[in-house]
Amino acid sequence: MVVKVVSHTSELNRFLPIKPCKTTPPTIFSGTPEVDLSHPEAKTIMVKACQDYGFFKLINHGVSFHLISNLENHALNFFSQPQSLKHMAAPPHDPFGYGSSRIGSNGDVGRVEYLLLNTNPDVLSPNSLLILHQLPVLFRCALEEYMVAMKKMCCEVLEVMAEGLGIGERNALSRVVGDQRSDSCFRLNYYPPVAADGNMLIGFGEHTDPQIISVLRSNSESGLQICLNDGSWVSVPPDPTSFFINVGDSLQVMTNRRFKSVKHRVLAESKKSRMSMIYFGGAALSEKIAPLKSLMSKDEESLYKEFTWLEYKNAAYKSRLADNRLSLFEK
Repeated sequence: MVVKVVSHTSELNRFLPIKPCKTTPPTIFSGTPEVDLSHPEAKTIMVKACQDYGFFKLINHGVSFHLISNLENHALNFFSQPQSLKHMAAPPHDPFGYGSSRIGSNGDVGRVEYLLLNTNPDVLSPNSLLILHQLPVLFRCALEEYMVAMKKMCCEVLEVMAEGLGIGERNALSRVVGDQRSDSCFRLNYYPPVAADGNMLIGFGEHTDPQIISVLRSNSESGLQICLNDGSWVSVPPDPTSFFINVGDSLQVMTNRRFKSVKHRVLAESKKSRMSMIYFGGAALSEKIAPLKSLMSKDEESLYKEFTWLEYKNAAYKSRLADNRLSLFEK
């Protein structure tokens, strides 16, 4: 698999903001749904978790810890380099590659460094591809091996979801992410240590993921928070041996809002650095996103207008992190 990087440039506008979450001090969330991928009842637990919270922790996932730790070590080596060397992987006017503090092109900032890569062969930035090949060979190999494993996991999870939802075709969801032209991307986030002064610094602001599902793994440092239905923020305890699966906006549409796209953020609060790796499973650019007819009852109405992933992706790039992107596509 060759990892490719894509370029996008556009004038950015704001969409309607969603209601902000409460700013009361977050509590540790003890109710994280846990799904054992090898368990016979995985589909039932998974569907309930996606309905209630929009996320869950995946265990017994079959991905070797060696593969995970190998990529993490290479990534830490990359982020430990002098700033001048890291900026060599930051092409001008290209959202992919290396970035620091500035999240997107519409004013969002955070206490984070990142490396953002795209796997879609249909839209290629030669500038970004050249930068990718400047990465050490072993780092590139670790990236490619990891992303192959993540794509496989996305498809497995989506097939279990389809079973749990009672969809006739087991691959009704997974075929979208499994498509060779799927516009998936991968992000390495590095949050530097912070001083223990009691302040809550925003590492990555509140948002939902626009793709179908996201597969997140972090080291043992805390920081991830989700927003519950009552608008309160809770901290998710880290687990470096497991993955956290987030429902994205596209899956919320495909399930006609049976599943919720989870709003989440990251606080930079640790005296040690935090590293996270996120695979965003997306559709092909031309894929039409709409509620699945096989999931809807005879008299059920679609809550969303049909759109292509390219249309929604362009809308996402024009928005701020906290904007409600789906509001433009609701009926």
